[in-house]
Amino acid sequence: MEDYYLILAGGVGAAKFIEGLANIIDQAKIKIVVNTGDDIELFGLQISPDLDIITYTLANLIDKKKGWGFKEDTFNCLKNLSKFYQDDWFNLGDKDLATHIYRTNLFNKGYSKARITKKISRKLGIKADLIPMCNEPVQTYIETTEGLFHFEEFYIKYQCKPKILDIKLEGIEKAKPIDGIFKIIKFAKKIIISPSNPIVSIGPILAVPGMKEALIKEKDKIYGISPIIKGAPIKGPADKLLQFCDLEVSCVGVANFYKNIVRHFIIDKRDEKLKSKIEELDINTYCYDTLMINLRKKKDLASFIIEL
Repeated sequence: MEDYYLILAGGVGAAKFIEGLANIIDQAKIKIVVNTGDDIELFGLQISPDLDIITYTLANLIDKKKGWGFKEDTFNCLKNLSKFYQDDWFNLGDKDLATHIYRTNLFNKGYSKARITKKISRKLGIKADLIPMCNEPVQTYIETTEGLFHFEEFYIKYQCKPKILDIKLEGIEKAKPIDGIFKIIKFAKKIIISPSNPIVSIGPILAVPGMKEALIKEKDKIYGISPIIKGAPIKGPADKLLQFCDLEVSCVGVANFYKNIVRHFIIDKRDEKLKSKIEELDINTYCYDTLMINLRKKKDLASFIIEL
């Protein structure tokens, strides 16, 4: 066992937790496997929303009010692109576009997603190790009564309103674990599943062939954090997705989703009455304030889990 923590992450909830963690321990002791099922190509550019949110957070560049993108960004390019394209539903700031242009240029030169991620991280002064869940293209699609949509389109353009018929991970069968990831899993001090959407943020990571099996072997040191408080997600469509998967919209439903891979689970103190239900799943359950409304709360939650 080595002196680093491994985080499974995707989206705003993960970024908040990681910000807290990076403020209490050395960034160099943090390794983060990030969901790339949200990756999308727009305007000919390769965009990795979850990687970018976490990258900008660790580089202290994130717009904290929105939870994504660069702080104090402008949208002049997008405004002009809308004259030529109809894909103006995805908010790309002018500073943000530089990242996507750089990433796409490296892709075109034959660089892998993992290598590109490392280069972007280093150029932005990040010491943590950001690891995409795989190098191969995998995209999450939501089949609905109104058509098949990329998850980002379903979430942003259609605001999760169409009824869900199916969730598809296109390309997952060709995905391969990143070189060295099984060793990283084996020797991590603790593995923490961030308070992300379990179905579309953590689910794709677990679906990469071999990942779930590797995590099950290390179950005793895996800690999950519920993104559901008092029967509702803090942000995003986790409620609709849990319902589609026949899981209760509560911390109990999330625990059921993770029951084969987590030994420890942190729920919000407001859900203390549900603690015993989760413990029936043979999961050690802890109650804490998981609503990360400011940096102090983020640091407190990270400290609580590190010290468990």
